[in-house]
Amino acid sequence: MKTAFITGATSGIGKSTAIELAKHQINLILCGRRKERLLALKEELEKQVQVHILAFDIRDREETLKQIDSLPDNFKNIDILINNAGNAHGLDPIQEGNIDDWDAMIDINVKGLLYVSKAIIPGMVSRQSGHIINIGSIAAKSVYPNGGVYCASKSAVDAINTGMRIDLNKHGIRVGAIHPGLVATEFSEVRFKGDQQKAIPVYEGYTPLSAEDIADIIAFVVTRPYHVNIADLVVYPTAQATASIINKTSV
Repeated sequence: MKTAFITGATSGIGKSTAIELAKHQINLILCGRRKERLLALKEELEKQVQVHILAFDIRDREETLKQIDSLPDNFKNIDILINNAGNAHGLDPIQEGNIDDWDAMIDINVKGLLYVSKAIIPGMVSRQSGHIINIGSIAAKSVYPNGGVYCASKSAVDAINTGMRIDLNKHGIRVGAIHPGLVATEFSEVRFKGDQQKAIPVYEGYTPLSAEDIADIIAFVVTRPYHVNIADLVVYPTAQATASIINKTSV
């Protein structure tokens, strides 16, 4: 059985991906900051597969390396890395942006992804096998007003994804990115710091993607034959044409 390492597994795409991969008999290492949620998900899924949890913040470089190094022997050989953890903070024009928000997005979306990858990739290289899925965003492809720094962080993920694929090609490691459009998760609630009056309307008037939609795609990608690598996949809800063009009359 293969083992998948999923960051941001306590909610949204990460949680749904864990549930979906368990159906494919893939053992799981689930990572996130909210330990109680990880424990609940572990209890749910360990009836199907082996599950190990790691509660830490990927922004903390030393803790990230320490936690991954602490994995028990039966979880050390990681076949699939899903770099899912990421956040948007604020929606402001660049001249009014909150520097703490900028730091949070760069630290989580870019540096955190790199820290986790740095800890896991050497094992894949030594085994000459592995599969890395980086969860990006359409924000990497289409910059929108008031989202410059978030878009920059996801553009960095896009560039890192390509760089990984180039560098790891000779080691037989598959690397690909999935770039979702609007997905109805806690994303907007986090972006607007819990302000429901701003967060809820983001998903009204049309049918957005669900976390389960993206999890289904991830499961498809990681179960392709070894010679198939889905390298760069953009996924919109039907009602969305670009980052800022949404047909809110469709449901």
